Amino acid sequence: MRRLRGLFLADDSTFELVYGPGEQRAIAEYVDIVGPRQTVDSIAHNPQYLQSVEAIFSSWTPPRFDDSFLDKTPNLRAIFHAAGFLDIADSTMQRGIVVTTARVANSQPVAEYTLATILFSLKHGWQLARQTRERRTFVERNGAPGCYGTTVGIVSMGAIARSLLKLLAPFDLNVVLYDPFLTAAEAVELGVERVSLDELFRRADVVSLHTPLLPETQGMIVYNHLASMKRGATFINTARGAIVREDDMIKVAWQRPDLQFVLDVTGPPEPPVPDSPLFQLPNVVLTPHIAGSAGAECRRMGRHMVEELERFLEGKPLKWEIRPRSVQVTVNRPFVSAASAVASLLSQSFEDTP
Repeated sequence: MRRLRGLFLADDSTFELVYGPGEQRAIAEYVDIVGPRQTVDSIAHNPQYLQSVEAIFSSWTPPRFDDSFLDKTPNLRAIFHAAGFLDIADSTMQRGIVVTTARVANSQPVAEYTLATILFSLKHGWQLARQTRERRTFVERNGAPGCYGTTVGIVSMGAIARSLLKLLAPFDLNVVLYDPFLTAAEAVELGVERVSLDELFRRADVVSLHTPLLPETQGMIVYNHLASMKRGATFINTARGAIVREDDMIKVAWQRPDLQFVLDVTGPPEPPVPDSPLFQLPNVVLTPHIAGSAGAECRRMGRHMVEELERFLEGKPLKWEIRPRSVQVTVNRPFVSAASAVASLLSQSFEDTP
């Protein structure tokens, strides 16, 4: 098996978290690293390392893989990105460069966080814990919907939502889903009910948002969605703050103290400014963007890239490759104008699959 010439591109603070000693040793079995690890800033001053590179191993805060960058890598065959989001040029795949990411590895901890939050929310854990502390006695608990026969609403069926569905499978819950790219047949196969976004917010006891932030999804969750939620329902956001109109959400949170909001993401800005109402509202819980990979969980992403490297060298299909069709509905989009992206989405029928 011919050895590849490779380079690590990752920042100082996250490299060891993702590519630990075991992952580095595994990569070194197949790859000759042509130079010291580079960052976005250092590679701009040391482009000579890119000339012979065939494989790039990146993670959080990678360079923008645009045409000006790719022109400096005439021998590049593959990008192994040990994280979720990646900026790639429209011409990347036309150049024959294989791109694979650890988005599925990163989806697992988000799904686990969401599962825990859903189950606690169905018990009205946030509200009851707050009331118990305020009143200094145990309060009535039977107003909570509980985890039997109640409804969970999932907005968008990407890698995180698919992982979440598997975790929800053992529980006696109904799942409704909004995703314009999921076919009726896929919904049946997944065991979910496909509904409109408006219906999902009206019916669900817990709504969990998993939509990628794209030009056409920015601000897609508005006042009417949140205000229509049933009494005592919970809204969870582990996606991106900009998908929700934050002023609308704050207004509903003031008007509907029966609702609960669990936000792992906000803004922009993130975190919120110190005097943001999000810090003051008693029915808003903020967590500091912890749903994604943290600590030892980050090694899972590096391990996924080692496994992809082995498949690549053996000539096997890659498990998590970014393909031309999937980039149209994920954050891993090529650099195209927002207008072109929207036109591409609108040209696809409801029955198309990503």
